[in-house]
Amino acid sequence: MTNVGQQLLSGGLSGLATTVCLQPFDLLKTRMQQGDGTRNIQKAFIFRTTRDVIISNGWAGLWRGTTASLVRNVPGVALYMTSLTQLRTIMASSPYFARIQQYSDRDTRNSSVLPKLTSTGNLLAGATTRVAVGFLLNPFSVLKARFESNMYAYESLTGALVSIGRQGPSELLRGFMASSLRDAPYAGLFIVFYEGIKREASILAPATSTTHSAMIHSISAASAGAIATLATHPFDVIKTKIQVRSEDRYQGLIRTIRTIWEQRGVAGYFDGASLRMSRKVLSSAIGWAVYEGLLMFIRTSQLER
Repeated sequence: MTNVGQQLLSGGLSGLATTVCLQPFDLLKTRMQQGDGTRNIQKAFIFRTTRDVIISNGWAGLWRGTTASLVRNVPGVALYMTSLTQLRTIMASSPYFARIQQYSDRDTRNSSVLPKLTSTGNLLAGATTRVAVGFLLNPFSVLKARFESNMYAYESLTGALVSIGRQGPSELLRGFMASSLRDAPYAGLFIVFYEGIKREASILAPATSTTHSAMIHSISAASAGAIATLATHPFDVIKTKIQVRSEDRYQGLIRTIRTIWEQRGVAGYFDGASLRMSRKVLSSAIGWAVYEGLLMFIRTSQLER
């Protein structure tokens, strides 16, 4: 299997694991953000919505939209992580972005199989890759958001995608600008903090086993995910409202920002923050541990042959 094939496989399994495990967080976050000017006390809303979903659809109802999420996330994560790794590999050959290897870097080489870049290189690589993949898969992001919402009665994925497509290209790209404003800084900041925390953790406690490496990756990714999520959450709220609301006041980025401000003020931009924070911390910890762990396992297996 080629390096690209290994990265696609690892990324796909990472997307599968995080989506199946954490879909309830996405569903509850979408329900909280879809409101039109309503103020929700997060703990009370989460409890009430969870109870209502279970009463109406059983525990399986919390996984509503999982198929749509898998259609979006499995290829999305695979493409993102593979493209990111390939782009970082290319950038690592440039003197402008390659991180000068220090003695401590050589000591921590067993903790990662990914290219090492400067903070600027990591920021640019993460942001560029995330926006490019987001553009390609935006129609599935719209589909995912609407399946998680309770405002649409789609009967099948195909029927829903056809219905959205019939409304024209603008509907397929609905919310892309808000998604980009969320994803570019999120991905850039995440990679910068992930690599930085991972490097420092590896210096303090050098990886001595695969389990140890996985723990370093999980802790580093969870910490980076928390920081990047909090910094970019307002654009997640804006993106969700644009994708699921049909009123004129939610048509377009600027109009939606103004509507949220007029209805709720600053607090309106942080609806679902605790849910997204929980989801991102857990998905980062699981996803990057699976991705790097599998790549390291494949590399070790090949070296032992």
